[in-house]
Amino acid sequence: MSKAPVPSQLDTTILAETFRLLGDPTRLRILFFCLESPRAVGDIAASLDLSQSLVSHHLRLLRGARLVRGTRQAKQVFYELADRHVSDMLVDMADHVCEEADET
Repeated sequence: MSKAPVPSQLDTTILAETFRLLGDPTRLRILFFCLESPRAVGDIAASLDLSQSLVSHHLRLLRGARLVRGTRQAKQVFYELADRHVSDMLVDMADHVCEEADET
């Protein structure tokens, strides 16, 4: 196992804010929905039974934290996870939660 870098005080604050954002179940559902492929706001809203304005609000926060990125195609913006770090973290944490549930 590799040794994790020790973050600066500023980086620790940013990391804590990122985890706070990830503490919202709706934002997590959006991230998991975008895990496999880029998704349009309307598709996210319809599939997760949310309003488009709520999805847009959450995506703005997730984009600000560099957890998702948007790509404009004509009049639509398609959102996907920002990079492999984000997708790996989500998958690893979901696996972790499922392992704990299996052990009890």
